[in-house]
Amino acid sequence: MENPRTGQIAVIFVSQRTGVEEAEYGAAATAMAELAAAQPGYAGVDSVRDAQGLGITISYWTDDASAIAWRDHPEHARIREMGRARWYDWYTLEVTRVERGYRWSRA
Repeated sequence: MENPRTGQIAVIFVSQRTGVEEAEYGAAATAMAELAAAQPGYAGVDSVRDAQGLGITISYWTDDASAIAWRDHPEHARIREMGRARWYDWYTLEVTRVERGYRWSRA
């Protein structure tokens, strides 16, 4: 069975939060999730964060142009700069194409 993500672009964002301005960060994260979901080519997101603030978010895009358009979106760029200034100690970002994948569910 082919994975529905095969061929998509995966943007892998690994970050360490500073722990400051939790409410402001939460509001910005919610706004960015909603804005991303409204962009052409958006195909979904998986995200986790542990109690120490280490997080992994993978956003999926139908093609590279869509991922680049999201990177360059003015509101996303504004929030990214706020994140660098206030909310993150560090982050890494990797962009890759999903070549294959597998899914399993007990249900």
